[in-house]
Amino acid sequence: MFQSFESHSSPDQGPPRLALLRARLAEMGLQGFIVPRTDAHQGEYVAPRDERLQWLTGFTGSAGFCIVLPDRAGLFIDGRYRTQVKAQVDLAAFTPVHWPEVQPGDWIRNNLTAGLVGFDPWLHTADEVEKLEKALKDSGAGICPTRTNPVDQIWLDQPAAPLGRVFVQPEALAGESHGVKRRRLAEALRQAGQRTAVLTLPDSICWLLNIRGADVPRNPVVHGFLLLHDDARAELFSTPAKFDAAVRAHLGPEVTLHPPEDFSSALRGMTGPVRVDKGSAPLAVANILREAGVEVQWGDDPCRLPKARKNAAEIAATREAHLRDGAAMVEFLFWLDREAPKGGLTEIDVVQALEGFRRATNALHDISFDTICGAGPNGAIIHYRVTEQTNRPVRAGELLLVDSGGQYADGTTDITRTIAIGDPGDEARECYTRVLQGLVAISRLRFPKGLAGRDIDALARYPLWLAGQDYDHGTGHGVGAFLSVHEGPQRISRLSEVPLEPGMILSNEPGYYREGDFGIRLENLIVVEEAPAMGDNRSHLGFETLTWVPFDRRLILAERLAPGERDWLDSYHAGVLKRLGSRVGADTLAWLRRACAPI
Repeated sequence: MFQSFESHSSPDQGPPRLALLRARLAEMGLQGFIVPRTDAHQGEYVAPRDERLQWLTGFTGSAGFCIVLPDRAGLFIDGRYRTQVKAQVDLAAFTPVHWPEVQPGDWIRNNLTAGLVGFDPWLHTADEVEKLEKALKDSGAGICPTRTNPVDQIWLDQPAAPLGRVFVQPEALAGESHGVKRRRLAEALRQAGQRTAVLTLPDSICWLLNIRGADVPRNPVVHGFLLLHDDARAELFSTPAKFDAAVRAHLGPEVTLHPPEDFSSALRGMTGPVRVDKGSAPLAVANILREAGVEVQWGDDPCRLPKARKNAAEIAATREAHLRDGAAMVEFLFWLDREAPKGGLTEIDVVQALEGFRRATNALHDISFDTICGAGPNGAIIHYRVTEQTNRPVRAGELLLVDSGGQYADGTTDITRTIAIGDPGDEARECYTRVLQGLVAISRLRFPKGLAGRDIDALARYPLWLAGQDYDHGTGHGVGAFLSVHEGPQRISRLSEVPLEPGMILSNEPGYYREGDFGIRLENLIVVEEAPAMGDNRSHLGFETLTWVPFDRRLILAERLAPGERDWLDSYHAGVLKRLGSRVGADTLAWLRRACAPI
C-alpha cells in the first residue's frame, strides 16, 4: 500500500515543544518566530524533514503557518482546514486564525507591541517578507532573518534529507527534449538582457530537464536548485547519489551536477543580471546575490507558463492516463455498490480497495495524494485523511465522499465522487444537485481569451448561492503532467489573475459541506482548448473534459436540471460508456450501462 493510516498528529506534544521553542527564542533575543508549512522549494507537499509545522503543532494540513509569540501562538489556516484543526491541535496552546481573512502582519501588530519576530530566510519568499515589513511599518514590532532555524535546533530526531532516486521522463511523453526547452528559455533570457535564471521549484526543474524523482511523497520530483544560463547551459545542485549513470547520460554535458552545499558559493560567483522569482524563490537567494554585488532582477520562473501550457504529446498521454484511471474507478464504484449494502465496510477498507484497483492497472507509480475518504460527517472535513483512530464505518443513509488520484508515467489524475450509501434523504440530493450544476456550468463554458480563473469561479457557485450556500475553497487548481497534483499558476479561484491559456489542465471541483453531517464534492479534470468559431467569430476558449467516470444518478434531482444541463450530463455519461466499456469486466460493464443510462 502507498497510503498508510497511522496518525501523524500529536496534539499532546504541542505544549512542551512550544515551550522549548519559546526558550530557544529567548536565548536568541527574539520575541517570536514564524513557522511555515513550506520548505526551501516552497512546496505544498514536503519531505518528512521539513514537516516543522506538523511537528510543532500537530496540524497536518497542506497549507498554513504558525506565529509564535511569548504569550500566544497563532495557527493560520484557510477554509479547508477549519474543522480539521480542532481535532489536531491543543487549542489551549495554539489559537486558530482565519487566513487569508486575517493577514500575518496585522495579527503581529495587534499582538506584539515591541520586539523582533524571526524567520528563516530559506523558508520565505521576498514577496512574503516585503508584505510583512510593509504591514509592520511604524509599529513597535519588526521581523528579522535568522542564521539558523530554531525549530531545527530543538527537533532532536528530525529526519534526514530525502535521497529519492532520479529517473528519466521519456521524450515521447514530455513532447520535446530538455535541450530544446533549455535553448528556448535561454533565448528569452537573452532577450530580457539577463545572464542567468535561478530555479528553485522542484517541478520546474523536473519539467525542464525531463526527469522525475522521489524526494516528496506522492509527487515525483527531485529536490534541488538550478541555474539556467543564457547560453542554455544548466547547473543543477542536488545530491549526486540520486543520479545514476543513465540519468547523467540523459542530462548530457550541458547540464553539470553539483552537491547542494555548493549552491550558495555558486550564487556569489555569478555575473548579473540574475533573474529571481520574487514569489517562489527563498529570500536567502536574493540576499546572497546582493551581498556579493550581483544584480538581481525580479521575474517569473521561466518554466512557470511553459510547464502549465501542456503540449500535444503531454495532453495525449494525459488522456490515456485518465481512461486507465477511469476504468479503475468504475471497477471500484461497482465493487462499492455491491459491498456497501452488506455492511461492515470502513473508510480504510474503501481506501485500500480503491488503491488495489489502481494497482491492478500495472501502471500505477504512486497515488497522487493520500485518498480523502469521508463517511457521513467526516466528508465535511475538506482535506480529511483517515487514520486508525478516526476510521469510521460506512453506514446506510449517509454520503461517502472519495477524493483520490493516481500518478502514472503518462499523467496525473485527480477525481472526486460523492456516493449514496442507501438513502441519504432529499436534502442531500438537493445539495448534490446544486454542486453538480456548478460542475456542469464550468464544463460547458465558453469564454473570451484573456479571462482568468477569478472571472469564471462564480459560475460554479451560482446554484449554491441561490440557496444561500457556498464552499470555502477554490473551484479548481492546476495539475501537472506526471508532476505535482497541485500546479501553478493556473487555477479557478477568486484570487487567480493568471489568464487561462490552451493546454492548461485544471480541476473542476465545486462542493458543499455541512459540519457534523455530510460533505459533497464532485471533481473532473479539464484542459483549456480553443473553442470552435461561432457567433461573431470572437476568439474564445473552452474546456475538454479529461475525467470519465459516472456520477451517482441516485443523488441527482433530474427535475431541477435545465435542458442544457440534462443534455450535457446524458452526453457525458454516453461518453463514459463509449470510452470505458471495453476496459472493464463483464459484470462491471452491466453495472456501467445502468449507471450511464439517460437521466
